[in-house]
Amino acid sequence: MERLSYLQQLIDQTFLGIDLIRFVSAFIAFFLALILKRVIAHIFTKSIFKAAQKTSGQMDDILLKNLNKPAEFLVVVFGFYLAVEILQLPQQPTDLDQLARNAVKILLTFNLGWFCYNMVSLLEHWMSHWAGKTESSLDDHLVPFIRKTLRVFIVFLAVLMLVQNLGYSISGLLASLGLGGLAVALAAKDSLSNIFGSIMILLDRPFTIGDWIKAGDMEGTVEEIGFRSTRIRTFAKTLITVPNSTLMNMSIDNFSQMPKRRIKLSVGVTYDTSPEQMRQAVAGIKQLLREHPAIDQDFFLVNFTDFGASSLDIMVYCFTTSTVWGEYLDAREDVCLQIMKTLEQIGLEIAFPSQTLYMHDMDAGKLEENSRETLPVRPE
Repeated sequence: MERLSYLQQLIDQTFLGIDLIRFVSAFIAFFLALILKRVIAHIFTKSIFKAAQKTSGQMDDILLKNLNKPAEFLVVVFGFYLAVEILQLPQQPTDLDQLARNAVKILLTFNLGWFCYNMVSLLEHWMSHWAGKTESSLDDHLVPFIRKTLRVFIVFLAVLMLVQNLGYSISGLLASLGLGGLAVALAAKDSLSNIFGSIMILLDRPFTIGDWIKAGDMEGTVEEIGFRSTRIRTFAKTLITVPNSTLMNMSIDNFSQMPKRRIKLSVGVTYDTSPEQMRQAVAGIKQLLREHPAIDQDFFLVNFTDFGASSLDIMVYCFTTSTVWGEYLDAREDVCLQIMKTLEQIGLEIAFPSQTLYMHDMDAGKLEENSRETLPVRPE
């Protein structure tokens, strides 16, 4: 009887107005949550992770890896919440119940932010896979930049949520941050413009590294595309560094994107060429273009077009199948040499700028008379 009485007294004792039964119940709830956490960790390790490793992709592996720890922590937070509900903490003289509930809110916000922070890795993996398929290195450098920016934003948003959940107003903080952000944006206007220019280059892809481009007075090969600027190696071997914001506001002519390369010639023959010879010359040039392996056969033109100042002009308009500069020049040279050979076989000469002066005989008497009329007479 004494033992039962002592046990009853022990059960009836309270601390902060909470009896022993509620303390034990809260402890059991939290302890069960810890056990459930271990069970979830075991399930992830022994079953779910092994099943995910059997798939071909890595997206599910990254997702489960990032979800594992936040899921375990969420179980612990839930056990803590049950313990708070069971205890029914006093509100006087200090509101311990509200403090405990605020702690639950903080833990939940932390857990949500943790999960979102980890999920950025999934987005980074997808973007890296996409960037690896492109030739440009800009997107390879842009992926870490986006990852860091998103994680900073998630942390900032989580802090705002914590402040809001604790009952504080964040309107003043947002207003001050807005003014501070405006000041920073004005100070870093040029840098931000260049970053957005880099993003536009990534999205529009007007050129990639190694392309031959012309933008305004600048012409050369793209050597590097950075966050702030693009470097162009000119054909004089100088290096031009152009801010991306400036480059994106210019008209860009990308020669490397040509599917074919144009040859446009004007072949002039002498004016003593007969119409029949001209027809033979035009037909011969068409035939050599038709049989030339380096000339694209989809479209070409050869026509007698003009009566020039010192020649009869034949227009030759065609395209080479190769866009490589050296191969194009070889094809152009061979076409010119074969045109010369064709004209020579027909008996035609290539004209060059010249003038013909025609002299008419004049009567000697008239010339003498004219001379006397036009020449001044010297006084004796």
